Amino acid sequence: MTTASPSPDQLLVLLEVSRSGKFTTAAEALGLNHTTVARKIAALEKALGGRVLARAAGGWELTPLGQRAVGVAAQVADAVGRLAPGADDPVTGVVRMTATDGFSAYIASPAVAGLRRDHPGLAVEVITVTRRAMQQRSGVDIEVVVGEPQVHRAEAVRLGDYTLGMYASRDYLARHGAPETPEELARHGLVYFVDSMLQVDDLDAPRRLAPEMRDGLTSTNVFVHVEATRAGAGIGFLPCFMADRHADLVRLLPDYFREQLPYWMVLRPDSMRQPAVAAVATALRLKVTELRPQLMGEDSGGIVT
Repeated sequence: MTTASPSPDQLLVLLEVSRSGKFTTAAEALGLNHTTVARKIAALEKALGGRVLARAAGGWELTPLGQRAVGVAAQVADAVGRLAPGADDPVTGVVRMTATDGFSAYIASPAVAGLRRDHPGLAVEVITVTRRAMQQRSGVDIEVVVGEPQVHRAEAVRLGDYTLGMYASRDYLARHGAPETPEELARHGLVYFVDSMLQVDDLDAPRRLAPEMRDGLTSTNVFVHVEATRAGAGIGFLPCFMADRHADLVRLLPDYFREQLPYWMVLRPDSMRQPAVAAVATALRLKVTELRPQLMGEDSGGIVT
């Protein structure tokens, strides 16, 4: 008795599920219903003689067999795509990425904008989060995280470094005076992340460098840190590439408070076989290189030493 071979439509369904991590989302993208997607995945597993998907937190994750099948599915999708009118450009489709707030706004956004000028068929979804790299990354093509990730079945690439420093508004310093030593920070409130909700150990530097500082205003969003510091809520520990954009912010004690952290990019192996994902990853690397002086705080304005 002969076993049926996998069909191209079954492989394309698996490819879509691998991108979203969910049957329902894949069904919507393909114009099918959830039951049809499940049936095609079951038929594919029967044809291949093993599981292609495994349950993971928040969705489905590819098994090793599924990863091999998705490699073939990507080739099928590319071949089909070349038959569509105006399909000369392979950099098309949706790329989904996660990154921190600051990276998303000031690095990913201009990088994607430049890429879309040459590839208008490209769409990029950016989800802003500050967390460790996920161990199961169904539905995400690219993750950008702070600190070296510990991941399996994924490729991790160091993009570059950025610097954080202590900042205060000119108005705040006029009212409270500028601290001249790290010890003098004890009488000032810290504007930074909520300590109990901070998931990235590398970002805990101010509690190590200035443990005497009490929390003033804390938030899970770095844009709140910047604006709260500008409003005079306290002294903020801020990324230089964000704070140095504002003339009303002054950097304090830069020789002591100069925390350098790395951005890392994490990609699923099957994602890099997609031209659109590879193009976005390359654009992010180039933009980080281009913005290195700003990221390292070498373009800072007023500094109080």
